[in-house]
Amino acid sequence: MFSTRSVLLALAVSSAAAPFALGSAPERRLVIVGGGERPPAALARFVAWAGGSGARVLVLTWASGEPKASCEALVADLAPHGPGTTLCSPEATLDAKGKAAPLDAASRGLFLEELRSATGVFFTGGDQARIMDVLDAELLAAVRRRHADGVVFGGTSAGAAAMSLRMITGDGDFTVLDGDQVVVREGLGLVPGVIIDQHFVRRQRENRLLGLVLKHPDERGVGIDEDTALLVTNGRKAEVVGKGPVLLVDAKGRDRLMLTVVRSGQSLDLGKKP
Repeated sequence: MFSTRSVLLALAVSSAAAPFALGSAPERRLVIVGGGERPPAALARFVAWAGGSGARVLVLTWASGEPKASCEALVADLAPHGPGTTLCSPEATLDAKGKAAPLDAASRGLFLEELRSATGVFFTGGDQARIMDVLDAELLAAVRRRHADGVVFGGTSAGAAAMSLRMITGDGDFTVLDGDQVVVREGLGLVPGVIIDQHFVRRQRENRLLGLVLKHPDERGVGIDEDTALLVTNGRKAEVVGKGPVLLVDAKGRDRLMLTVVRSGQSLDLGKKP
């Protein structure tokens, strides 16, 4: 039999613990696809993390030169996993050189409204620079805030590259192992301490990532192959799914690098270097 004192003690402990539980930070989750085919296991996880049948998915097509087709293809890939609703973002306007312009006032307001109600946001492929051309300081802050609130974010190809704070643009001289020859700019910054590259093994992109890690040894290179995804929780716990590997690149001293191959089904801690 419980005594009155033990009941009161239990109530006191419960009351003290409740605010902590309610105030706990939500999990921050990412589904980062290296391009090519989007692994069904990755899309299933994205939808599940976004709320399953209650998910409200916003597809951001700003990287693409064919936004309507790009959105429709992603929506079709997500459909078998049963999200509640999916919608396409307002399109960005491209100039004659393919550079994206900031959203006009109406599109900007619509995007912020859709972002506020979304439980999942997915960036399509194309040119990652266009994503950052659309996202001015206010819109970028809104995206980062929603991620911190627990909205799951995904991206493929260009959408994967944009996840880094130090974003590889795709411009530069990649015939040499020299980080100074790799053009970078600010990205979304949703996964701390790493530089993400995509289509990694298929397109032999090791020079640019290795060069950047040599130049920025405090950051970890993460090369995601095509048909492969990295599922990340809270910027650290990660799992590989799909057909190809993920390569980790770590600086181990001047002009010394360590490469680690992580295959489908294996897990890793992005924040723990060997």
